[in-house]
Amino acid sequence: MKGTKAASRYAKALLDLAIENNMVDQVAADMKYLSEVSGETKEFIVFLNSPVIKSDKKIDVLNEIFGQFEELTRRFVNLVTKNRRESLLPEIAHSFDAHVKEYKGIVPVTLISAVQLDGSTKDQILSKLNGMVKGQLEVTEKIDADLIGGFVVRMGDTQIDASVSRQLNDLKQRLTR
Repeated sequence: MKGTKAASRYAKALLDLAIENNMVDQVAADMKYLSEVSGETKEFIVFLNSPVIKSDKKIDVLNEIFGQFEELTRRFVNLVTKNRRESLLPEIAHSFDAHVKEYKGIVPVTLISAVQLDGSTKDQILSKLNGMVKGQLEVTEKIDADLIGGFVVRMGDTQIDASVSRQLNDLKQRLTR
């Protein structure tokens, strides 16, 4: 939890700098690439977490790997590394994406259904969600056959569960009391 709070603070500071320099999209692309590298390469995470490798060597390697980054992003990564917080870089990148979406008014939504939803059903669900939130919805669809039918919507801390499996579980709870 402590790392997540620190990562969020670093990400917010980087977003403030990017806004100030009018480089939000460029820095967001850099952070997305850093996040992808972190997710694909376990050796990269081991490298970041290694207490044996000195900060100046890590900075050299990071500058080599991320040489195409904007100057602002490179300076930020170097600063984080000098502060011996480089193990937070993947979390910072993830948190930065969330801060950028919030800044741009984008609301991430996950729509989970038992089968692929047809266009009209999906449109009805999304139109109701649009009435509930301010901003533009960024919808990710997932299929989960365990739902049996219906759907589940996740938006941040909110979950709307209109699945048949939940209704069956509720019925089971009422019958076994």
